[in-house]
Amino acid sequence: MRACLCTELGDPEKLQVLDIAAPVPSDTEIAVRVEACALNFFDTLITRGKYQFRPDPPFSPSAEFAGIVEQTGAHVSTFKPGDRVMGYVGWGAARELVVTTEDKLVRLPDGVPFDIAAGLTVTYGTTLHAYCDRARLKAGETVAVLGASGGVGQAAVEIAKLMGARVIACASSLDKLTFAKKLGADELLDYSANPLKETLKELTGGKGADVVYDPVGGDLSEQALRATAWEGRYLVIGFASGGIPKIPLNVVMLKGCDVQGVFWGDAVSRNPDGHKANMARLLDWVAHGRIKPHIHATYGLEDIPKALHELNARKVFGKIIIEP
Repeated sequence: MRACLCTELGDPEKLQVLDIAAPVPSDTEIAVRVEACALNFFDTLITRGKYQFRPDPPFSPSAEFAGIVEQTGAHVSTFKPGDRVMGYVGWGAARELVVTTEDKLVRLPDGVPFDIAAGLTVTYGTTLHAYCDRARLKAGETVAVLGASGGVGQAAVEIAKLMGARVIACASSLDKLTFAKKLGADELLDYSANPLKETLKELTGGKGADVVYDPVGGDLSEQALRATAWEGRYLVIGFASGGIPKIPLNVVMLKGCDVQGVFWGDAVSRNPDGHKANMARLLDWVAHGRIKPHIHATYGLEDIPKALHELNARKVFGKIIIEP
């Protein structure tokens, strides 16, 4: 089978597409023919050895995929050959065949295309977990979304609107904000041209945002925290800017607000039933047209280096999908 492999850590150009032996599932494993997989920002880090998980080479990038069950082990009871599934494996999906276990897979309804399903698990799963399991977002609250045009940003805008929130989309350029507006954002904030804290305060009548969704980090984090409302919830999603901020705890105290870590990958393993329930909810929304994930581009395995450069340069609106 063909696989995109990181044989040594470094720049995307070091990735190779090679023919390797097809894996054979054990008695408790499932082999899935990958119809589509997705790339996320952390793929730019994991292939350089700069992510919190550091697999030893050789390994494939891509944490999420959708496809068709090809073979099952003798002790597998949940799925059978021919079933449509989507899954999350952390890394290793950028290949023609993935072997994994039953707990990593979710059944895919016939009405949901493989390319859409492949990009749902990480960004939309993270966001639904953040809003529902962590922030307990309520209809009528105001959500400020930083980095509102990227993969998690798209999901954050769409899901917040679906849950009845008022959404302030925050991004670094007009074209990114125009994209966020199409997703349903109520207000737009260009933080390359306007101070984030002061503008968020103005847009909320001085109150601040009930929930801040921050996948960016860096210098923006403290500004966003200072624009969080009394008893607001500040969601730490990630650090796409590259900088991990140091938060002044006196601000947290004076606002009576919560700083909430959103470690979705660990939440999936700690609460698999909750994860499957969230995935079922997302798939139902997609099947009924209530969310419409945007695909920025679709590439083959050979184009993964190009795709990683686009992600690293913050040029991606929505998701990048790979079709092996």
